[in-house]
Amino acid sequence: MRSTIKDVSERAGVSIKTVSRVLNNERYVGAATREKVEEAVRALNFRPSLAARSLAGRRSFQIGLICDNPSPAYVYAMQTGIRDRCEADGVRMIAQPYDRNSGRLLEEVEALVATSHLDGLILTPPVSDHDDVLDYLKQRGVRVVRVSPGRRPEASAAVFIDNRAAAAEVTRHLLARGHRRIGHIVGQRDFATSAHRREGYLSALAEAGIAPEPELIEQGDYDFASGAHAAEAMLSLAHPPSAIFAASDDMAAGALAAAHRRGVRVPAEVAIAGFGDDPLASYVWPPLTTMRQPVRDLAWNAADLLLAPEETFEQRELPHALMVRDSTG
Repeated sequence: MRSTIKDVSERAGVSIKTVSRVLNNERYVGAATREKVEEAVRALNFRPSLAARSLAGRRSFQIGLICDNPSPAYVYAMQTGIRDRCEADGVRMIAQPYDRNSGRLLEEVEALVATSHLDGLILTPPVSDHDDVLDYLKQRGVRVVRVSPGRRPEASAAVFIDNRAAAAEVTRHLLARGHRRIGHIVGQRDFATSAHRREGYLSALAEAGIAPEPELIEQGDYDFASGAHAAEAMLSLAHPPSAIFAASDDMAAGALAAAHRRGVRVPAEVAIAGFGDDPLASYVWPPLTTMRQPVRDLAWNAADLLLAPEETFEQRELPHALMVRDSTG
C-alpha cells in the first residue's frame, strides 16, 4: 500500500504539520528534525501528491514556462534545466508553447494563469520583454523570472549572459585570425539578444578601427534557412567577406551549408562562427567555432530564483565561453 503522511509522521516521531513543513521546504524546522523526517520519507518511499500538498497551503507546486524559440536544442535545454531544479523541490513544470505571430499571446497567458493556479512563471525571449504580459502578471501578483531580458530590469528577477561582451569576443577571435571583412547574420528582430549580439559585433569592429559595411550585415531568424539565405547573399558579393559570424548555431550551420553548395572552402576561403554551442555545432563539418551560452544553467538558475522562499528581484549573470573549433581555422 502507498505510504501516507501519517506513516511518515509516526516513523519520524513528529507531528503531521512538521512533516508538511519539511516537505514544503519551509523554515523554522531544526536540522535534526528535518533529517529524521527525510529519513522516514526515504525509508517509506513516500511520494506526496501535488493535490494534497496544495490543500495544505496556498501553493500549487507547479510553475510555468513560456518558451518559443526556433532552436529545438534551446527549448530542450531550457526545459531540462528547469525540470532538474524543480525535481529537488517536488515541483512540476508546465511548458506552454505559443506562436508569437498569432497575436493571442496575452490571451493565452491569461488563460494559463486562470486555469493552472501556478506559483510562478519563467519567461524566455521574446516574451521576457513583452510589456502587456509583464504588466498583466504584475497586476495579478504572479511571480516571474525572466531569461535574457533586454530592458525593465526592475520588473522581475532575471538570469542572463552578457550577450554584447560574448559577441564582441567572437568578433575579436575572427579579427585575431587576420579577418577584416567580417559579415554578421543578425537574429530575429524581436529578440533583445539579437540587438545585443549585433552591438557586440559592431563594438569589436570599432575597436579595430573597422567601419561596418551594410552589405555585410544580413537579417536572419535564428534558424537554418535564414542563415543559408543570408550567407548566399554575402558570398555572392563582388568582394565577399572572409569570415561570417552568425548570431546562432542554427544560422551558422545554414551559412556553412551555403558555403559548401557554392564550393567555398571553410575555413580556407571563409571562416564561420556561431553562437550557442548547441550539439549541432559539434556535428557539422567542419565543427563550428561558437560562443557557449549555458542554456541549461540559465534555466536551472531561473527555476532556483522562482522557487526561493521569498520573491526576489536578483539579476543573476552567468559566464560564457568561446569554443574554438575547425570552422575558423
